Amino acid sequence: MTTDLTNLTVAGIRDGFRKGDFSAREVADAFNAAVAAGKPLNAFLVETPEHAIAAAEEADRGRASGELRPLSGVPMGIKDLFCTAGYQTTAASHILEGFVPTYESTITAKLFGAGVGMLGKLNLDQFAMGSSNETSAFGNVISPWRRSDGGNAPLAPGGSSGGSSSAVAARMAPAATGTDTGGSIRQPAAFTGISGIKPTYGRCSRWGVVAFASSLDQAGPMARDVRDCAILLETMSGFDPKDSTSLDLPVPQWEAGLSGDLRGKKVGIPKEYRVDGMPAEIEALWQQGIAWAKDAGAEIVEVSLPHTQYALPTYYIIAPAEASSNLARYDGVRYGQRDLPDGANLQDMYAATRAAGFGGEVKRRILIGTYVLSAGFYDAYYTKAQKVRALIARDFERAFEQCDVLLTPTAPSAAFALGEKSADPLAMYLNDVFTVPASLAGLPAMSVPAGLDKQGLPLGLQIIGKPLDEQGVLNAGLAIEERAGFTARADKWW
Repeated sequence: MTTDLTNLTVAGIRDGFRKGDFSAREVADAFNAAVAAGKPLNAFLVETPEHAIAAAEEADRGRASGELRPLSGVPMGIKDLFCTAGYQTTAASHILEGFVPTYESTITAKLFGAGVGMLGKLNLDQFAMGSSNETSAFGNVISPWRRSDGGNAPLAPGGSSGGSSSAVAARMAPAATGTDTGGSIRQPAAFTGISGIKPTYGRCSRWGVVAFASSLDQAGPMARDVRDCAILLETMSGFDPKDSTSLDLPVPQWEAGLSGDLRGKKVGIPKEYRVDGMPAEIEALWQQGIAWAKDAGAEIVEVSLPHTQYALPTYYIIAPAEASSNLARYDGVRYGQRDLPDGANLQDMYAATRAAGFGGEVKRRILIGTYVLSAGFYDAYYTKAQKVRALIARDFERAFEQCDVLLTPTAPSAAFALGEKSADPLAMYLNDVFTVPASLAGLPAMSVPAGLDKQGLPLGLQIIGKPLDEQGVLNAGLAIEERAGFTARADKWW
């Protein structure tokens, strides 16, 4: 019974629990056991079986008394970027090691209020800066997937939400929270054969989420399928007066509106996404996705996003600039790590604390960000990048005059081996080439698993939608999901 329960989706757990097929405690125990057995993957930084059990016992009592919540009986993993009251929150950095918030992030408060139990806090790239989960101060997350050619090289689960993607793909959690600044939900979802959606910027509150780049960061769900993403996004979304960028709009009923019928819809194919050196397998998968969209009734139109080539350099100016500003608060004075050498003054303490607490990638981005914000270079870099960002957003506006959603690959390759790209930051940054443009424009976008490469590793397709049209994105994702019939899963080796 235990194995069967960990194979259930969020919808399967929610509905089966309500029908009385199993108790919430049985579900919590099954996933807690899976988390305990999954330590070799290093997906969890903190395990919280007691939280999951308490929520499950409350759900069982609620079922007996007829007082059920929307997600009663459903456990989840929480990315360790979300502040959780009474549980350590580190953003996978030594500088926050030992920090235990006294408050709950808005997102986790919404989820727990809906009945969700927390299985634990999930590993990530330090301060969400990375595409492979190799920058965590607490060790790499390992993907549950292995290459079919017999190579046992540990593979990257994607990043920054690598702990989330690995946990869901390994059936250690039916779903997890993620955050997406330039692709950190979508790219790891593609690498591990799961679904993940980044909603429109402002749909989900950023309050209580450790900041990386405030004009880009957005929370979203990562789960096994499109329906689960719709269910969770409904709970996670909504206006929050504590977040000045939060959208004061009603939350649609995305699950109820799900339909894989794309008749009357136009799917745009951006010609600029055919990048140099893109593997033939990615191009073939894209063509297959186009065929699936046609089969669902959509009309295919080619569109142009002429400033796409500038998206990556624009992102890697704006995001580090905002990170440089946001991370200035970690000074060793109020919380987290403090290094105080003998005879040191305040400036020495700042320097020592940051040198010891921040990892190499974080330092690199802080230095880049500080440089582009400096007096002599602000206009040459930061101001120019903001202007290009506006042009990229305008490209999307014009494209959406011709179509309803865009269909692209999610990532330029399948998962790569840990260590394969970490020595070359530019090669690593290119992982985000297909995901960054939608982030710069604040658009909803999701990745759905669509096939396997020749080495048996998952590949994803990305759907990008108009502002606030999560329904259109989810529906197109469902159409792809129904036709792809992706059921592959990693063979258990851990």
